[in-house]
Amino acid sequence: MAALAWLLIPLVAVVGAAIWGSWATRNKTIGDVAELAGYARFRDVMERSCSGSDGADHEMTSTASPSPVRSSHVSG
Repeated sequence: MAALAWLLIPLVAVVGAAIWGSWATRNKTIGDVAELAGYARFRDVMERSCSGSDGADHEMTSTASPSPVRSSHVSG
């Protein structure tokens, strides 16, 4: 019986490694599309807020929401 227990240890390790390997190589592109779109919107807003900015508060409208977003540009 002890020999069988020692054989189960590597078997459990192989099954655990197979589960971890399948989890580590799963398809992760689903969340990336939304994150990249959000980053593109953020970059557009930052470019608009920094171009011609004099350091004062600016009201901007975001493409994601109809409400104005308050942003301040801090220089230096």
